Amino acid sequence: MNSLFEYTDKLNAPYECFVFDTSVEQFPVQPHWHYFMEIIYMIEGTAIMNCDEQTFVVEQGDMILFLPHQIHSIYAVANISLKYYVLKFDMGQLSFATKGMGGEIHFPSLFRAAKGNPEAVLMFRAEEMKNFPAEQIFECGCMEMQRQDYGYRMMMKSYISTLLTFVLRCWRENGFDTDQSFAEISEDENIYYITEYIDGHIQEALKVEDLAKLCNMSYSYFAKTFRELYGQSCKKYIEFVRLCKAEDMLNFTNQDLSYISQETGFSDCSHFIKAFKEKHGVTPRKYRERKNAEKS
Repeated sequence: MNSLFEYTDKLNAPYECFVFDTSVEQFPVQPHWHYFMEIIYMIEGTAIMNCDEQTFVVEQGDMILFLPHQIHSIYAVANISLKYYVLKFDMGQLSFATKGMGGEIHFPSLFRAAKGNPEAVLMFRAEEMKNFPAEQIFECGCMEMQRQDYGYRMMMKSYISTLLTFVLRCWRENGFDTDQSFAEISEDENIYYITEYIDGHIQEALKVEDLAKLCNMSYSYFAKTFRELYGQSCKKYIEFVRLCKAEDMLNFTNQDLSYISQETGFSDCSHFIKAFKEKHGVTPRKYRERKNAEKS
């Protein structure tokens, strides 16, 4: 599976939502896999989509899921161009549990348990969703990611949670047991949930050695497995999450750089500035000035 990992994936933020137009983008989408989840909603055209050993014919108004680590590919029928919404996100960036009148939902556990389960179908036809505003959710998601206004990540979480809850309701009707949400996680599965822990403790001085212990793994085995699952080292992933949170604070608060570096878990302000400049090509101060100029 490693040779098919999508090293050039577009997920450079916890959530992404965009329109893919085959008349302007590189196509077809060859077989690949990635650590994040992907949901596609077809706007125009008919596509052949393969996922592991399944093949689907996806038409206008249909929606399909690609779960983390599933090998998938997309091809057009004949030479007709396609246009579809793409929503990508890291399951670890969702909250541990969403509480409501219907009980608690732990999305990462449920969607991990769904892989290979015949009751957890991956594709939803347009007629199945006639009373569900799927297209509007994708449209709003694209708008949020383009504007990146105050609270846009919270809005994206809301849209994703709505879509995933709809999927779970359909699965329950098919007989899928959602009570396994909080079933005990075996030791060899702990690493699949470590990104949740990282996100919830990002302001702390996280050490890879300590994360390995939480997963009941040796340092070397944890580091190797994490890289295989997420396509990058655990240390780089931690820095990625810190920089994402720092970007939001630069965009939507007036806090100074020292405060932001502390709140996002950087060892000091100098380390924060250096890491930020490596990613964006400008210092945090220049980044904030440019973003403020764009808003005015």
